[in-house]
Amino acid sequence: MNLDAELARLNATPALPDWVLGTVQKLIDQAQEEEAEALRLSEQITRRDSELHAARIKIQALTLELAHLRRMRFGARSEAFSAEAGDLFQETLASDIAAAQAELARKQAEAAATSEPQVPRTPRLRAGRQPLPDHLPRIEHRHEPISCTCGQCGTALVKIGEDISEQLDVEPARFFVHRHIRPQYACRACETVSAAPIAPAVIDAGMAATGLLSWVAISKFLDHLPLYRLEQIAARDGVSLSRTTMAEWVGRIGVALQPLVDRLVAHLLERRVLHADETPVKQLDPGRGKTKRAYLWAYRSNVLETGPPIVVFDYQPSRAGAHAQAFLSGWQGHLMVDDYGGYKALFATGIIELGCLAHARRKYFELNAAQPNAIAQQALERIGALYAIEAEGRDLTIAARAHLRQTQAQPRLAALREWLINTRLSVAEGSATAKAIDYSLKRWPALSRYATAGDLPIDNNPIENDIRPVAVGKKNWLFVGSERGPTRRGDSKLTGHRKAQWPRSSSVAARHAGTTAHLPPQPDRFSLAPAHRHFAPNCSMSIRGRATRLPSNAPMQP
Repeated sequence: MNLDAELARLNATPALPDWVLGTVQKLIDQAQEEEAEALRLSEQITRRDSELHAARIKIQALTLELAHLRRMRFGARSEAFSAEAGDLFQETLASDIAAAQAELARKQAEAAATSEPQVPRTPRLRAGRQPLPDHLPRIEHRHEPISCTCGQCGTALVKIGEDISEQLDVEPARFFVHRHIRPQYACRACETVSAAPIAPAVIDAGMAATGLLSWVAISKFLDHLPLYRLEQIAARDGVSLSRTTMAEWVGRIGVALQPLVDRLVAHLLERRVLHADETPVKQLDPGRGKTKRAYLWAYRSNVLETGPPIVVFDYQPSRAGAHAQAFLSGWQGHLMVDDYGGYKALFATGIIELGCLAHARRKYFELNAAQPNAIAQQALERIGALYAIEAEGRDLTIAARAHLRQTQAQPRLAALREWLINTRLSVAEGSATAKAIDYSLKRWPALSRYATAGDLPIDNNPIENDIRPVAVGKKNWLFVGSERGPTRRGDSKLTGHRKAQWPRSSSVAARHAGTTAHLPPQPDRFSLAPAHRHFAPNCSMSIRGRATRLPSNAPMQP
């Protein structure tokens, strides 16, 4: 067969091969274009999926932040679902109810007086009223009958009992003057004059007695009343108290109480378990016309230990971790802190870190508060079970609490960690849920360490509660005038102790007498009721920048 002839016969049309090649090439180009378009669309879909995921993460974060800000601005800041904090007008409601009940009782009494007499009913006992404190002085008022004879038959009455009721009263600030008279006695033979020595005072040759100084300090820092309001209160009684003079008194009070500050710091550093936290305050920045941020570093004793509670505030111009290292220099033990990096250097020196479970719980609480989240709710339930165990062991001994934690808390902690690890695998990367779980897992050794003993705290709430009242003072004094100002200032509220007696303590008297080296040991001064407030700017408590809470029920000398 002649191949060329056969091909020539089949290719009758000379342009057919070129047409076929062109058509095939067009199909190939079209397929390549479609493949490129598909690749482009695939890349576009992938990019948009990434953008959509990032947008969802951003929306979730903004929703969480918005819910947090709304709760802080308009809602209850407590993380507990407390019925007490649910209504901002509870006090007004209680006042209205009491007024309505009183008016109703008056109307009923008026109606009863105009109607026929009825058989008296047994008065209903009102539940919920707490007994008045035993330490308050009692002024007895005896109400005897007009006659000691029976109004029916004239027989002498016989006492068979007493009906005792108590009412709480208050005496507002009452100004009075201590007049010190020191007779002068002369010896004619020796030609000398003798007189009683002048008693030590907080302010030598000052007109303010210790009670007035205590009233000024307590009103300013415990009740957050500015000095100009104290000036007005005194003026109502015809007493002239210059706010400048009171400011000087406040500064001198702190210097006088310095021995108590030093002693409490020393006692605090003897403890083996401490809480630490810090809170910002505004400090005036001269020359710039604005304020800068300074910090009150707070250190607290362990609430689960048997010693008296002590809280110390250390004012510093920054949040640098070097301040905590300086305060705790040479100290060893367990330190309960949050995840702030300023404390990390301490743990390289032998101090053992304790993590705050309340901070880990807060991540899930805020996540669920922003919008219902099943994972956050389950985490809250699991953490709530751990706190229920703590509530059960609150009144136990350290050994019994350690056994309770070993048998009940440790298995729940192990189950919680395993659940967090498994849940993290199914959570989108970068989401708020993932960040909450990552925080817990990253801090797990420190968070779970409390369950290894019976005297380690589960969270840092005690010191956060001590810091919280500082915010009340911030609303009044707004900012600190200088670095030296807050280092001289303090404020305290102690349960079971009369703050007005502090300046009368023997330590203060010895301080002014120049005998601080001979202060007698007084262990009882650091032993009883818990402390509840803070030391805020403008009350001299230390020339070194420390403000300290005093323990209650300390023995005082007049």
